[in-house]
Amino acid sequence: MSPPLSVLFVTLAFSLHCVIISASDPDPVQDFCIPNPRYGSIRTAHLAILPCKNSSEASVDDFVFSGMQSAGNFSDTGLAAIPVNPTIFPGINTLGMSFIRADLKVGGINPPHFHPRATEISYVVRGSVYSGFVDSGNRVFARTIEEGEVMVFPRGLVHFQMNVGDKPATIFGSFNSQNPGSQKIPAAIFGSGIDEELLEKTFGLSPKEIGRMRRKFDPRV
Repeated sequence: MSPPLSVLFVTLAFSLHCVIISASDPDPVQDFCIPNPRYGSIRTAHLAILPCKNSSEASVDDFVFSGMQSAGNFSDTGLAAIPVNPTIFPGINTLGMSFIRADLKVGGINPPHFHPRATEISYVVRGSVYSGFVDSGNRVFARTIEEGEVMVFPRGLVHFQMNVGDKPATIFGSFNSQNPGSQKIPAAIFGSGIDEELLEKTFGLSPKEIGRMRRKFDPRV
């Protein structure tokens, strides 16, 4: 006799829930995994897990990264970001972490964005940075973070930063995923090809205003 439809539905829902809550970077099964260059470059494989080279072939240089000693290239928002993941620092491969250096000019901003696969810890190395995030109830948690202070941005929540001091600011961010992902809100809305009529109705903007926003955030326009 077949089980009732309600039982099947509950079983399916429970199974999906288990899959969702277990979706994260896998635990490592060895001390470390330095990708073996004989099997290809981790750059060309994006963030796929490549075969490890023998641990006896690893050296201290595999676990040192020197590419964050100075600021990167600044964008028109006054932000210079250097994201570091296994594509440029193979030593953190399979360790479930990545990090970023962000520099902000005076008045510069890190626009609202979120990381779908990671929580972020943000440490202000120098400067004064207005920092915050918005929870699922649309409540803003924000304040100015001074040099030496830390703020956490929960996984998947929109967050932002702005240099409110009178000198450049430097921030170090750490993620609990080797591939946290990043989606900037303005680009996701106006630069992804969403139907213009829907955007007009959503924001109460004219076609001309929507066009101006698309030209700013959509590289295809």
